[in-house]
Amino acid sequence: MKNLKMNSRQNSSGQILVVLIILLAVLGAGAWWLFSNKQAMTTGGRAFGRETIQRLVVQHDLKFFGEHLSPEARRQFPPSVQQQFISQLQEFGTPVGPIDVQGDIQFQSHFFEPRGNFHARLNYPARPAEINVSVSHPVSRWQIDDISFVPEAAR
Repeated sequence: MKNLKMNSRQNSSGQILVVLIILLAVLGAGAWWLFSNKQAMTTGGRAFGRETIQRLVVQHDLKFFGEHLSPEARRQFPPSVQQQFISQLQEFGTPVGPIDVQGDIQFQSHFFEPRGNFHARLNYPARPAEINVSVSHPVSRWQIDDISFVPEAAR
């Protein structure tokens, strides 16, 4: 009888140890996934911000602009305003020299709701200008939330 009780206690403590190890492994895998997902979102957001400025300022890509607007930005930039915006960029031509895009991604909650603000100073032959782009990734893809193009006064 004594032997049976002792084996039962050893089995019980062994089972608890196995459950704890499994629980720690699941928590570790979850933490690893959250941090790696955050890093991937940050990298993807930076790339999207730079690509957005490149595609609009250098390539004057109206299709890219229209396809990547958020629902709120679509109301602010209906197709006629999108065309007008791209036409304004085309009037300035292509910037001289490389485009230095500044900005980064911040998360509204520690791991979720990434948003980014990107800024570039553009050196056109006639006069410099600045472009600011706000992006976010609410569900399935990166989108443009807001954009502004501000040329400086003529020289």
